[in-house]
Amino acid sequence: MNGPALHDRSPALPSPGHRPPRRHFVPHPPSASWRIALPHTAAAVPVARAVVRTALAELEYAADSDTAELLTAELVANAVEHTAGSGPIELVVELLPSSCQVEVHDPDPAPPGDLTHPAEGAPDPWQEHGRGLLLIRTLSSSCGHRPTASGKAVWFRLPVVPAQRRPL
Repeated sequence: MNGPALHDRSPALPSPGHRPPRRHFVPHPPSASWRIALPHTAAAVPVARAVVRTALAELEYAADSDTAELLTAELVANAVEHTAGSGPIELVVELLPSSCQVEVHDPDPAPPGDLTHPAEGAPDPWQEHGRGLLLIRTLSSSCGHRPTASGKAVWFRLPVVPAQRRPL
C-alpha cells in the first residue's frame, strides 16, 4: 500500500482511573412454584386460598393477594362442584418474574362453561351462582383452560405489582 491508511487507528485503551458507566440493576423476583393435591370437597377452597396467600407473602414483588385468593377460590369451588368423582383436584401456583399463574387440575376433560367467551346477558343478581367465571375473566390479565393427561387444567394469570404499589 502506498501512502498512509486513512482509518488505521489502534483501539483506545481506557485511562488508568476510568470506570465503565454504572448500570442500574433491577432485581427480578425469583421464580417459584407450588403443587398441592386438594380434597374433592368444599374444604379445598380455604386450603387453596391459604396456599396462594402464603406463596405471595414470601415475595417482595407479587400479584395482588386478595384478587389471587378470590379467583383461586372460584376455580377450586368450580372444580369441586362441577366435576364428578372423589379423587383429588390439584392446585398449581407459579410465581414468575412478571406474573403469578394459578392452575386447578380436575379429572373432567370438558371445558369450563364460558371462561374465555362471555355468556349471553348479565348474570341474574338474585342467583347464588353464575358470576365466578365472569370474575375470573374480568379481574385476571389472562385466563383459559387446557387438556391434561387426566382431565383439564383451568388457569388465570395476574401481573406482578411492585411492593410500594400494593394495596395496604
